[in-house]
Amino acid sequence: MGLLRAFIAAELPPFLQDAIQTATVSVRRTLGAELVRWVPAHNVHLTLKFLGDVSPTSVDLIKHMLETEAGNHSIFDATIEGFGCYPNARRPRILWVGLEAPPSLASLHHDLNAAAARLGYPAEDRDFSPHLTIGRVRQNATATEVQKIRAEVEHLKVGELGTTRVDSVHLFKSDLLPSGSVYTKLFTARLGSV
Repeated sequence: MGLLRAFIAAELPPFLQDAIQTATVSVRRTLGAELVRWVPAHNVHLTLKFLGDVSPTSVDLIKHMLETEAGNHSIFDATIEGFGCYPNARRPRILWVGLEAPPSLASLHHDLNAAAARLGYPAEDRDFSPHLTIGRVRQNATATEVQKIRAEVEHLKVGELGTTRVDSVHLFKSDLLPSGSVYTKLFTARLGSV
């Protein structure tokens, strides 16, 4: 068995995935699929740590690490609201819907990142900014197309869509197919109730 492309994430309930789809339908329609690779609604999630290529023999170590780290963090609620892009509106690469969460989310992210680094997965070098990726701008976008994206980002406002309870984190594998990415959940670790 070859390497797995893996990441750690928290899931969103389907009603919030649908709400995100509804709130962003105008921007999806205006920008189209030629300019942006849109994330299907059922794939929208909160990535906590992208691991990259993982050998099948490492999966048990990652599961154990996830169980340990998740157990040290309490359950929390996060509110879905806001819209923007990274790194900025002049050079949009990622389109996202925002997420407001208590400091416990940043703490969970920090501890997962540190524990993954101890297992040999490089630590993130940029500050954690929780977001839900809904689209990736195609790399060959022209200056005119980038301007069109910028106008949409500055125009679209996404109000509060709802709240989700984060009570577990998951290890997913990602398979890149011609039709898009398919995510398969390999393991779930529940957050503690400390």
